Amino acid sequence: MSDQLPFLFDIPTVTELTGKIKSLLEQNFNDILVEGEASNVKQSANGHIYFTLKDSGAQLPCVIWRSTVQRSGIRLTDGQQIVVGGDLQVYAPHGRYQLIVSLVQQAGIGKLQQAFEELKSRLKSEGLFEDIHKKPLPRFPKTIGVVTSKTTAAFQDIRSTLEKRWPMAEIKLYHASVQGVNAAPEIVKGINYFSRTKNADLVIISRGGGSLEDLWPFNEEAVARAVFDCEIPLISAVGHEVDFSISDFVADLRAATPTQAAVLATPDINEIRMQVEDLTRRLELNTKGAIQYYKDRVQSLSRSHALLAVQQKMVQARSDIQNLTARLSHQTISSISERKSHLQKLIHQLDKQNPNAALEMGYTRIWQDSKWIKTSGELSTDQDITIEWKDKRLNFSN
Repeated sequence: MSDQLPFLFDIPTVTELTGKIKSLLEQNFNDILVEGEASNVKQSANGHIYFTLKDSGAQLPCVIWRSTVQRSGIRLTDGQQIVVGGDLQVYAPHGRYQLIVSLVQQAGIGKLQQAFEELKSRLKSEGLFEDIHKKPLPRFPKTIGVVTSKTTAAFQDIRSTLEKRWPMAEIKLYHASVQGVNAAPEIVKGINYFSRTKNADLVIISRGGGSLEDLWPFNEEAVARAVFDCEIPLISAVGHEVDFSISDFVADLRAATPTQAAVLATPDINEIRMQVEDLTRRLELNTKGAIQYYKDRVQSLSRSHALLAVQQKMVQARSDIQNLTARLSHQTISSISERKSHLQKLIHQLDKQNPNAALEMGYTRIWQDSKWIKTSGELSTDQDITIEWKDKRLNFSN
């Protein structure tokens, strides 16, 4: 091509060229199906879901309009292997194309099996399957959370088994789809709910048997990550004994069936009752045995020479105490009697020495100048005198 274009050559504008591309693509890629892995899933504030469908060699921008989301109830998470259907559309202002999705299904068994092996290998290399991360189950759970569909036989099996084995446990069901493209996001929400609220002692995620496509939600990376991050013990019970899922490898414990999950999660109340009865009998026997042992021991000691000697000493000591008590009592009574007699004598003597005794008998006492006149020689005839009776005194002037 020459450096200069012919004058008459019709050069299109960007808009014109994009319009031709838009017409070409949208007319020839209408109502198509394409398979890949969902990535960068985001839901906008107005309800549209944007994501990228990718494989090892390319990426395809996709959008699910809000009306389709509301009508079909589609939910997506990163890592899901899906088949989507829709129309290819060119968005001219940005010069990019995207798939307008109207249908979402899980991928075929071949692709799913490949995705299963790849995810299993990758998560194993990250250490998500290591025993060091496994949490022990509580021995006597009070509350058991179950993430499954309320309409499945799996939930009925779990509930009936728990009611027989451990009827005091409360069952909390978080209803979630267990099949289809919406199942993985709902299972993740259920696991996160119990992990966040911690209103259960352990969690069981479960569904019955089925094909690889049916069981695929439990092989999604988002579910595996939620199981690993769950802060309370979790049992994975997916499918039948021969079925294995990614969640089985990550969970703290894998159960072959939903019924076995209920068995592994709880003790058998009948066994507990038998153990209690056995322990009660053993305790009763041990108690009776101990009582009889000490009874025999006491009787043996009662017949021993050492104990007899001690008893004799106690009898002698008791006799000595009684004798001492009697002697002390006699001495005390005698001493009190002697002191009482002596006290009476002293009182009698005091009565004799009482200067007012004569007054009590009717005699009088003469006072002169505040002096008791006991003889006639002591009396002065020119001074006043005072005569004292037992009840009063009277003054007389000369």
